[in-house]
Amino acid sequence: DVQLQASGGGLVQAGGSLRLSCAASGFTFDDYDIAWFRQAPGKEREGVGCIRNSDGRRFYGDFVKGRFTISSDNAKNTVYLQMNSLKPEDTAVYYCGTDCQINQATMGRGTQVTVSS
Repeated sequence: DVQLQASGGGLVQAGGSLRLSCAASGFTFDDYDIAWFRQAPGKEREGVGCIRNSDGRRFYGDFVKGRFTISSDNAKNTVYLQMNSLKPEDTAVYYCGTDCQINQATMGRGTQVTVSS
């Protein structure tokens, strides 16, 4: 079974940083693009960023604006999302998934990120 577990969320003040981790199992990690998504209360789930397996390129949502960085450790089957300069509007549940396209990704349990003003 494909399993993904996001962790590392928490409560942080505006301007602070968090690093989220996505631990993957049940599939060949190197064969998949891995993406981060988020869903804020009352809003649709949206893409945060994605790392493409074929060439390692990274793509980010427009709202990221250089604040977030995706990295991967293939030996640990783990993808990270380093988030800096956090804003209250970044408050959401963050998920990782197995495809850059939100409607094609298998996602695991998310992790709550709350940014206080």
